[in-house]
Amino acid sequence: MVERQLRGRGIRDERVLAAMAALPRDRFVPPDMRSRAYTDDALPIAAGQSISQPWMVARMTELLEPRPGMRVLEVGTGSGYQAAVLARLGCAVVSVERHRELADSARDRLAELGLGNLVRVVVGDGSAGRAEDAPFDAIVVTAAAPRIPDALPRQLTGGGRLVVPVGPRRRQELILVVRRGDTFERRECGGCVFVPLLGAEGFGEEAPLHRRWPW
Repeated sequence: MVERQLRGRGIRDERVLAAMAALPRDRFVPPDMRSRAYTDDALPIAAGQSISQPWMVARMTELLEPRPGMRVLEVGTGSGYQAAVLARLGCAVVSVERHRELADSARDRLAELGLGNLVRVVVGDGSAGRAEDAPFDAIVVTAAAPRIPDALPRQLTGGGRLVVPVGPRRRQELILVVRRGDTFERRECGGCVFVPLLGAEGFGEEAPLHRRWPW
């Protein structure tokens, strides 16, 4: 998986490659999907959600430029795989999940893999970020938002990086936002397809009609 699907398709960060080589992805997928655990596919998990394809996990992680000791917010725990990759890289992760069953199973899985001390999984609406734990050195959103959620860039430290898929439900653009003091740099990083982000800053009836950030 690492040599053919990640390094072979342009992932260059050796630390990211090593972290993903060390993690057993088959532990993060349902039993009936384990034969496909190392294919470059997004796979279904419980609650109508999915685990992202390995290349997309590597790409998003690489864009965050993770370093040991960084404080990272993950919006959308899912199976816990993205959080596990960040923990293997030495990051302290707060991961927010809407679905309690996913949060509970991810928490148990991470503990079994010896990563529970680096990842705190909480249940809630991650689309609004996690103001009580901010600021963060990096934020990664693992579901598609209709626009960059207002709250997230403001919860970054100076130089902090946000990676989020943005666009309509059928196809999105992976966006990198870097905070420079009170300004924010934005860069498009390629097309992608994610399950929709639900919540106050996502899709659904509770999404606000007006946003203050000029994204």
